[in-house]
Amino acid sequence: MDNSEETEKKVEHKQVDELQAGNYISNGGALSKLSDSFEERPVQVELLQHIVRAFNEEKIAVFEAGTGVGKSYSYLIPSVLWALLNHERVIVSTGTINLQQQLCEKDIPAVEKIIGKKFKYVLLKGRQNFICLRRLNDAASILDLFEGESEELKKIADWAQNSPTGSKSDLTFMPSESVWTKVNSESDACMGKKCPFFSECFVMKVRKEAANANLIVVNHHLLFADIESRLSGAGYEDAAVLPPYRHIIFDEAHGIENAATSFFSESVNRFKLNKLINQMYRHRKNSESGHLCSLAILSSNEEKAGDAFELTNKIKLALTNVEIAAKDLLSKDYTMRLYDATARDFGPLLVSIGELTRALGSFTGVIREVMEGIDEDDKDAPCYWESKVILRHLESYVILLKNFSVWDEKRDDVFWIQKKRLPPDMVRDGSDAEYVTLTQTPLDISHLMNEGVFEQMSTVVCTSATLKTGRDFNYWMRRTGVMLSGEDRIIKDEFPSPFPYNKNMLFAVPSDAPFPDNIQFQQWVEMALPRLIQAAAGRTLVLFTSYESLKSAHRTVVASMRGFPGRIMKQGDDDNAKLLEAFKKENESVLFATDSFWQGVDIPGESLSQVIIVKLPFTVPNDPVFVARAEAIEKRGGSSFMELSVPEAVIKFRQGIGRLIRRSDDKGVVVVLDRRIYEKRYGTIFTASMPECKQIYEPLSEISHRINSFIFG
Repeated sequence: MDNSEETEKKVEHKQVDELQAGNYISNGGALSKLSDSFEERPVQVELLQHIVRAFNEEKIAVFEAGTGVGKSYSYLIPSVLWALLNHERVIVSTGTINLQQQLCEKDIPAVEKIIGKKFKYVLLKGRQNFICLRRLNDAASILDLFEGESEELKKIADWAQNSPTGSKSDLTFMPSESVWTKVNSESDACMGKKCPFFSECFVMKVRKEAANANLIVVNHHLLFADIESRLSGAGYEDAAVLPPYRHIIFDEAHGIENAATSFFSESVNRFKLNKLINQMYRHRKNSESGHLCSLAILSSNEEKAGDAFELTNKIKLALTNVEIAAKDLLSKDYTMRLYDATARDFGPLLVSIGELTRALGSFTGVIREVMEGIDEDDKDAPCYWESKVILRHLESYVILLKNFSVWDEKRDDVFWIQKKRLPPDMVRDGSDAEYVTLTQTPLDISHLMNEGVFEQMSTVVCTSATLKTGRDFNYWMRRTGVMLSGEDRIIKDEFPSPFPYNKNMLFAVPSDAPFPDNIQFQQWVEMALPRLIQAAAGRTLVLFTSYESLKSAHRTVVASMRGFPGRIMKQGDDDNAKLLEAFKKENESVLFATDSFWQGVDIPGESLSQVIIVKLPFTVPNDPVFVARAEAIEKRGGSSFMELSVPEAVIKFRQGIGRLIRRSDDKGVVVVLDRRIYEKRYGTIFTASMPECKQIYEPLSEISHRINSFIFG
């Protein structure tokens, strides 16, 4: 498309009427007539009109909207009005499954009623979440190769016959990963229109739906998969993972840096490699099996497969050497980064990685040659399509391993190793429960985000309850690449929560707590928790930054509160969703939790009257990616503590506080046991980021008394 056409296309856009859009959720508007409990929220109307402006003026919008603003209506209504008016689609990307379900089951159907128009919306998941009927059929025909897994495979096959969606989430049981990955949909295994199951294909049905949709709801991970494929050559005009689009709403936008970092990271371990190699070639008791043997029969390069036995042995030996060298290097540590200061120590490991790279490279070369010798007519064979999938994975691991060897030429990435443990149920007799993962992670995703998202899109709206640190958005905007867009393209604003925090929330810090670096801090925490829990009669979520600290505190508190009527649960005792359900149902219960409970957890009502934050959530300085990012800031003369550690902790701290007040009639207390928030200069950045509420800084005994009278007085 030349520039004149581009300009012409821009002129054609019809503007959404800001006032009219706002009227839908104002007094006397459609929502007020549909809802008996309607109350106008001026801040919600204002946010909605700002989002209309972002669409009309093709802006990048950064909007912080506090809990209770009702931001989903504020972005859904403008998105739908724009999509219908201009025959364009809008992507809504979220961080959690919970929010996706809420949008599709509740909020979007409500928006149809509010605007009085039907429109097409689709919840899109990655294709790996769907069953592939061809792969399932092929697997069912070789059940004897599925050692110990044939029962599970039969159950999946029975389900697939009647499933309307083919989506893994609709299964009545959780399939094991090893079975699911043999029968799920994979882009490389897709035969497209040549597939005998094409007309029944679940992925194709969903894609067809999405191609005609006005609104597509995805998660951040799937959106980044699409962006990556467009950056790698698919372009922005045609369908890639998603149909083409020019407008994105990022909800839960505080998580997009982590989501992008995780998506653009690559890692490998012995299990991932062994699984793929065994699928291609296995030699047992003088018999050979695997896809390579099936390919060889069809190939004019059959003789090349003769090297497989020797090569797979070389790979397995090299893998063992990599594990030994990595464990020697790590010794008692769990993670280590490869950089100038450790390069000499990494020497023996890099030699082993080099051997593994060469052996694996030779093996993928053999697979490729055998596949190239197959006639077009024979390429419909299942083994050919399965091998394409495996080959792509193996070749990506060869690249990752090569990159470890030339790490010093790739200063924009962090190379690190990590020791992990298998869950007890996966440890076979005599096998080693510990294994090592090798990972390459981008140091900074801001340029990638700018190039792939902000430069390409007409409208990008980023919203969350926590984007600010202190009094501005600079940290979040710098980390995510928004800052790289011209200032004239960015609009940013804050839409405070309408909840009465000054009446309903008490913020307390015990003035007699030792500092967290004091040897007595843990002991003091274990003494303080029972008193605080008693003061609130249970109903308490205790957030830790360390699982070790959590376990020790839980043990002590349970022992010292024997007569307490409520359950004192801890993360890890059961599935997170089940723990949360029990916590919501049992009013006097207490939950000790770490990382995943700091955000996205919604517990309105009396079940939660107190959130205790044990320590300010600074990242532990043994995270290799965090340390590398901190070093990059120091190298350019900045302060990594003030530019990275503090802002990152502030956003997590705000997420933690946000668990307490979820409705306008919720009431409760946030207790922070870390008095650095009042004693250190940087503490003001944390307190400035909080909603305005009553704050007390007094000894623990006084705080316990005040908590009780605040909640029950």
